[in-house]
Amino acid sequence: MTTSNMKVFSLNSNEQIAREVVRHLGAEMGKSTIKRFSDGEIQMNIEESIRGDDVYLIQSTSTPGNEYLMELLIMVDAMKRASAKSISCVIPYFGYSRQDRKARSREPITAKLIANLIEKAGADRIITVDIHAPQVQGFFNIPVDHLNSIPMLADYFVGKNLQDVVVVAPENGGVVRARQIGDILDAPIALIDRNRRETSGMDFIGEVEGKTAIIIDDMIDTARTITTASKHLIERGAKEVYACATHPVLSDPAMDRISESDIVEVVTTDSIYLPDVKQTDKITVLSLAPLLAQAIEKVQNNESVSTLFE
Repeated sequence: MTTSNMKVFSLNSNEQIAREVVRHLGAEMGKSTIKRFSDGEIQMNIEESIRGDDVYLIQSTSTPGNEYLMELLIMVDAMKRASAKSISCVIPYFGYSRQDRKARSREPITAKLIANLIEKAGADRIITVDIHAPQVQGFFNIPVDHLNSIPMLADYFVGKNLQDVVVVAPENGGVVRARQIGDILDAPIALIDRNRRETSGMDFIGEVEGKTAIIIDDMIDTARTITTASKHLIERGAKEVYACATHPVLSDPAMDRISESDIVEVVTTDSIYLPDVKQTDKITVLSLAPLLAQAIEKVQNNESVSTLFE
């Protein structure tokens, strides 16, 4: 792969994964500075020429999402004004993707607004992983490469040689993800139907008694969904419970809930940077860097990216 006309830049949200991506590409990190004025305004400067270069900006819009989103928008504008040939935003975690529709009257569709902002700033392409609502891809009028982390998560569990596995979707919208990982593991799936009214609050579809359950979700925010599901799985006879998700949002009180739960292990990715306080024995973090590097390489070489969606 030639990197002579390609530059990769990292913003502040997840410098660790950016360094890993650059290492896999065999490239060097682009030089830039991000400062704050006394009133909190963001000031950016690109420390090298990018004229005529294909630029890749790596930034998750995780907490503090508004701050990191503004960093991304300002850097895209800076790259555009510095005569970059193309600007690709690599967003491992795409914030605001849960606000993809009007659930009630007089609500915004914020995911569409974010798409408009990024596109209007001057981005030419989006590379992201497991958007909460896949239809958000359609909010953009530029190419969106939507990568899938399910094979990576599944491979991890294949290596553990678990017996009598059942893959559990903790809500109706997670059936597709459960089916994907179930096919790879050659395991049946079960569904927790949270819409039905029972004294337990949950209705199970599928057999879990005597099995090793793997709960699959796209993100873990407060961890209420996976820990409540784990409790009910154990009550219904599951031998042990694992959980996996692409995005470790882990808002309070997620860490306390996970540590106090019956979940043996939570497997996630580094789409969001986890500080040391959130890296416990119960949490295993897999790297998305090889997947992101492959996507960047294929885009740069004008090759098909479709194999990475599977």
